[in-house]
Amino acid sequence: MNLTTTEYKHIQLDERNVPIIARTTMKVVELITSVKAYHWTPQELHENYPHLSLSQIHSALAYYWDHQEEIDADMERREQYSERLQNEAGESPLSKKLRAQGLI
Repeated sequence: MNLTTTEYKHIQLDERNVPIIARTTMKVVELITSVKAYHWTPQELHENYPHLSLSQIHSALAYYWDHQEEIDADMERREQYSERLQNEAGESPLSKKLRAQGLI
């Protein structure tokens, strides 16, 4: 993987210019998704992602606030892609079976 350093100590850009947390495979957008979904504080992020240091977390948060528009747009694209795939896949055979049995 070819990485580019940034002005953020713990953030690097991969070959597609996607910001990742240095020395991990975690994308900044993945961390921010947890913040938005669960309203986790930096300490709660650290508790749930113990492989990340608080310094890495704060660097990712700073990167997000300085690039909020593009990261929010990335999250929106990911959500739309996920919804499209769900719609194309339709209901799973297990869901159909459970629905037929009145279990869901």
